[in-house]
Amino acid sequence: MTHLTIRPAVLGDAAAICRLLNAVDEIEIGRAETDQRSVEADLSHPEADLPDNSWLALRDGEPVGYGLMWDDSGTERIDMDHYILPEHQDAGERLFELMEARAVRRAADNGAARAVVHLHLNTRPTVDLALLARRGWRTVRRYHVLTRPLDPAADPVPAPPEGLTLRDCRAEADRRIAHALVQETFADHFDHHERGYEQWLGDLGELVDWSLVWIASFEGKGDIAVMVTSNHRTAHAWVNNLGVREEARGRGVAGHLLRHAFGVYAGLGRDTLGLGVDTANETGALRLYEAHGMTQHFAADTWEITLPAAPPA
Repeated sequence: MTHLTIRPAVLGDAAAICRLLNAVDEIEIGRAETDQRSVEADLSHPEADLPDNSWLALRDGEPVGYGLMWDDSGTERIDMDHYILPEHQDAGERLFELMEARAVRRAADNGAARAVVHLHLNTRPTVDLALLARRGWRTVRRYHVLTRPLDPAADPVPAPPEGLTLRDCRAEADRRIAHALVQETFADHFDHHERGYEQWLGDLGELVDWSLVWIASFEGKGDIAVMVTSNHRTAHAWVNNLGVREEARGRGVAGHLLRHAFGVYAGLGRDTLGLGVDTANETGALRLYEAHGMTQHFAADTWEITLPAAPPA
């Protein structure tokens, strides 16, 4: 009989967790796309609280499952990641038991009467979907991860339209403007939580390259858009956020920022750029990205469960 142990993760587990997540990647999307630097960034996040909010499942000493929980809302909304190898569903269910119980305590500590827990999973996940349904989880949203190949010859950095200028965020003052633009332009998006400036910096982590975060300004209108990108992922460059103020939408600003990212990253030698998009996004983001040659790499669902959480007396 094999022995199952579940304990909190520590930073020293990053390499083992990365191997586990890449094994899951191989099954779900056909290739390994998790890099150790991203795992380390999650484990060292200033709000991680690993002893209470992380779980590493080991069978005979080998990692077979991993969970991480965080609380961006400070109220009832709790988010979690859950990874399991398909032949270890019993360990996966035990992780769910522990994580759901922790979500209830976290929401109660926030003074909420319930915990509304969200989990993102590939549409063809390694976890048994019957297990999720049996525990009361349901899908509430679908996202597509889109990618596009880059070519230095085909993707030059475009000249901006007349009146539009771009600047990067190497200056502290511009970082604060970028933060404010992200909060404003994503305020109505599903699953968005208002984050203070220091919290936002913590989310981006030490790997952010501020020369690859851009603010768009239009003559007479001021700062109207922001694009936050990342260059530390091994598999591809990544667009974290692309937001345009409501009064400036429909003028080609988002498309220009996207083409700008294509050109810059092609010039840096990256061969692919990716991003995630809510398929129900009412701003037409999915159509915009597809019109610029981005295609679906894989799809993921947001799963939700609501659990009662009596606030402490």
